[in-house]
Parts: sequence; C-alpha cells; structure tokens
Amino acid sequence: MTSGGDAPGMNAAIRAVTRAGICNGFNIKGIYRGYDGLINGEIRDFTTENVSGIIMSGGTILKTARSKEFMTEEGMKKAYENMQKHDIQALIVIGGNGSLTGAMTFAREYDVCCIGLPGTIDNDLYGTDSTIGYDTTLNTIMDCVDRIRDTAQSHERIFFVEVMGRDAGFLAQNSAIACGAEAAIIPEDSTDVDQLARFMERGIRKSKKSCIVIVSESPKCGALYYADRVKKEFPEFDVRVSILGHLQRGGRPTAHDRILASRTGVGAIEAIMQGQRNVMVGVRHNDVVYVPLSEAIRSDKPFDRKLIKVLDELSI
Repeated sequence: MTSGGDAPGMNAAIRAVTRAGICNGFNIKGIYRGYDGLINGEIRDFTTENVSGIIMSGGTILKTARSKEFMTEEGMKKAYENMQKHDIQALIVIGGNGSLTGAMTFAREYDVCCIGLPGTIDNDLYGTDSTIGYDTTLNTIMDCVDRIRDTAQSHERIFFVEVMGRDAGFLAQNSAIACGAEAAIIPEDSTDVDQLARFMERGIRKSKKSCIVIVSESPKCGALYYADRVKKEFPEFDVRVSILGHLQRGGRPTAHDRILASRTGVGAIEAIMQGQRNVMVGVRHNDVVYVPLSEAIRSDKPFDRKLIKVLDELSI
C-alpha cells in the first residue's frame, strides 16, 4: 500500500515490490487507498502486468489517503480481520512518518509483519540518506525558482518562496543552494538570532535590490509572515510571496528516485525472506539497510549544519 502524501517514485516502489515478490514465489496483493483500503477491503491480486509501464509515472496507482479510522481500535481490528480474510502475511507500507507510525502501532497490537519503505518528499526519516520523492521534489523546486528569479531581477523584488518540509529544512536548505538563493529560513536554524534580520543586514541592504529567500512551510512563520515583516520594517523594498504548494509533489521521478525506490522495494522482499519484522528499508552510504520502525520515525535525522555555512558564503 501507499499511504499519506504522495511522492514521486511511489509507483517505482510498487513495481519493485510486485516483481521482486513474484520472482521469489510470493503472491502479491495491492491495497488501494492506504489504511482506509485495508479497512474497507479494497484489495486486489497483483501481477507483473499491473505494474507494467508505471516506473516513470508520478503519484501512485494504488491511490493514497490519510486514515483517521485506522487510528481507532475498531479501525485497526477491521484492518487485521481483512488481512486474515485475504491471507496477507506481511504488509509493505510505502509512506512517511505518519504512515510508518501506523505500521509500527499495528504490528505491536496484532503481531503482524510490517515492512516500511521511506516514501516522503520531506526526507525526514532517520536511517536512510534520502527518501523516495525527495530528489524529484528538489528538482521541481529548482525549476520553479529559476523562473521566479527572472521576475525578481526584472522588477528588483524580494521573493519569499515557501516550500514543503514541515519540521525538516532539507528541501529549503538544499534547494536554496541549488537555486543560488540568497537565504533559507529553516527550523533547524531556529535560534535566538532573528533569521530575517540577519539576512537583511548581511545581504539585501548592502548590495542587492532583488533576491530569493526559500522558507520552510510553517503555520506561524511561513513565507507570508516574513514578507509582512519586511513590508513593515523595510517599506522601501518591493516584496512578493510564492507558495509552491502541491505542485512539489507531482511529476516524473528522477533517475535517483527510481533507483532508490527499486532498491528498497527489492530490499523489502528480501527482509521478509530473512524473517525480519517491523523495519524500514533504507539506503545509507549506498548500502541497503534495515532500520527498526521505532528508530526511523522517532529519531531526529541529522541535519548537516555545514550546509548553512555553504549558503551564507555563496550568497554574498
């Protein structure tokens, strides 16, 4: 199943799990619409034909959903009963933090084998260098910001561009470096220092009349918040906001994401054959690794603070 927010490369993962499973003698079933589909019995037998020609497609052929019912005792009981009804002995969940948390809880409550694949654009799961969809999203952001910069330079404006990432600044920081942005405002750099004031003092007020600032999404301190502050504190500047939103999720997955999805998909079948349970399959230092679900979702993924210095030096 695929669960939670969609990510480019999920179809490649579905394809890998299906074909590797069949190759090793398993019967594969596709569960539609995530945990909701498991509760409602939206389960179909899958063959190689079901996954033919999907590796290059974004989104997920299995559809996806965020299931509130699965978070209840009654919902989990229905899901387990459907697993028994369809003789499902192992569940492979492709998704992010919330989806793998659901898998971990389900595995503990009903003693079922759950294997997670890191399918999220946020890149916030511990134990894997990259998550499925992250690289494609970085490239999508870069493409968008390249276009925004044309307008920023033409009109001598400050653009605050808001990107996804929730509590993780991987997308904002790395896309800022890739796009040649003047600054990134991220949760990992939230200290007593005012990030906006530091940026204004260092850059725009000295020499630049146009610039791009990448901001990690936040309900309280997103791009709109910082744009409003500049308008009030520095009224001499022309300020605009661009919230990229859900266009970051779509698109054809990059080669990196297709390969990552394929390797972890095969790794999920190998984990089941080895008798492993309740692990996430990741790739670390180019090796396939197995990380306990509890570590993958609860440990803070290390953020390389040297990237902040890189951007600071390159944005002078």
